[in-house]
Order: sequence, then structure tokens, then C-alpha cells
Amino acid sequence: MPYPEMKGRVVLVTGGASGLGLAAGQSFAREGAHVVLADLRAEHAVAEAARIGAGHLGLGGDVSSESDVATLVDTTLARYGRLDVLINSAGIPDSFKPTLDQDVADFRRLVDIHLSGTYMMCKAAAPQMLRQGRGAMINLSSVAGVLGLARRNAYSAAKAGIGMMTRTLGCEWAAQGIRVNAIAPGYMLTPFMQKLVDDGKLDAGLVRRRTPAGRLGSAQHIADAMLFLASDSAEFITGVTLPVDGGYMAWGAVGDAYTGPLN
Repeated sequence: MPYPEMKGRVVLVTGGASGLGLAAGQSFAREGAHVVLADLRAEHAVAEAARIGAGHLGLGGDVSSESDVATLVDTTLARYGRLDVLINSAGIPDSFKPTLDQDVADFRRLVDIHLSGTYMMCKAAAPQMLRQGRGAMINLSSVAGVLGLARRNAYSAAKAGIGMMTRTLGCEWAAQGIRVNAIAPGYMLTPFMQKLVDDGKLDAGLVRRRTPAGRLGSAQHIADAMLFLASDSAEFITGVTLPVDGGYMAWGAVGDAYTGPLN
């Protein structure tokens, strides 16, 4: 579905150098938006922005640093003069360790990046969007923020927090033209997930059996949902978390959700 209203709009994507963030940036660019890819790995962000083409920007920054967050937004405004869409995609994996073996410092770091980073980015972007009288923020939750996944305390807590913060911010700014929504991806075949499979932390076959659609999702599935939520077609949608998971969270029966062949 084309979104001609995206032409000329400015989109800032954290975690934009790979995975879901990069797919989002590429998709918005195809619709004519100016895209800023922000990532902890500055050189990767710059390189990917250059691959997308002229008119786009790559920046380095740590979303858990308040000064870095301010710089990301200020640099975007200095370059383009406005900010229409914020996508909070930056994140790191958790340890997958039993609770008694988890390190508190690791727990705090993960929550700081996912939850505090999302909060600070939204707070930094809001003044410009309020001046414009419109804007869209899209946060990344997860199936882990809705379902109970053992040994993933920090990640699950952070993603659940993002879901609730999306509600509160969506309610706070709705009348002033800012919409805040979240997407809860299921198991998407990104480089991050492939590494979990390769490291033996995730059984892809088991996940597919548990997913009614019988397959893993792609980064493009998430990017397509982001485009919709950022578009004028979603102008009366705010404060929601949209599952994009092939039915994973809807399945509640005993046994496999999918019994077909695993091609």
C-alpha cells in the first residue's frame, strides 16, 4: 500500500543500522521520506544511510545517554528543520540465564537501553512535534512484554514497560496531535534472531509449531506495520500495542498451533 503523504516527512530511527530498524528506514525512504538512521555503531549507520541514497543521514549515539539523545534530535532538526516520525528500535539481547545467575548490572543496562532509552527519545522528540501540531512515535515492544518468558526477566520487564508507557504517552499527547503506538513483534527472522538460533538459545522449529501461521516473520512485516501506524490512515489510533506475530500471542490451546510441514 503506498503512502504518498510520507513524501518529505522526516523519520528518525534508533537502532537503524540493522534488523528491524534498518528495514523500517529503507521502507520509509521508498515512500519519499527523509530518514535518519541512528545507531550505537556510528560507522554502520553512516554506511547504511549512504546505501539508501541521497537525502538521508546516519548518526552515532547511545539512547541510554541523555546527552546523546539530545544530540540525535538536535542534529536531525538542524539538518531537516522538522521531525515527523520517531521509531524507537534500539535494543540489546538479554542473558537467557536463570534468575539466580543473572547479573544485576546487566539487568539495569538492558532496562536502561530499552525502556529508559525509549522514554528519553520520546521526551526529546515531543517538543518539536508539539510545535508542529502533529507527529507519530512508534515503540518496539515484544511478545516478551505480553507473555511470560522464563529466564528473560530484564527484557520482558522492559518491553512490558514500553507497552504501558506507550499508553500513557498516547493519552497525554493525543489532543495535541502526537500519536504514540507500539508494535509487539513475534519471532522475526532477523540477524539478531538468527544468532539466537545459531547459539542454541532458540529452537526455530518449535517456534514455528507454536505459531498459527507456521512460519517466522520478516523485518519487512514490522516495517509495513510501522508505515501504517505512522501514516494518515492511522490518524485516530494511539496508545495501542499492535502484535505482528503470525497469531503467536492469540494461540492459547494445548499443543501445536501449526501441524503442517516445516519447509
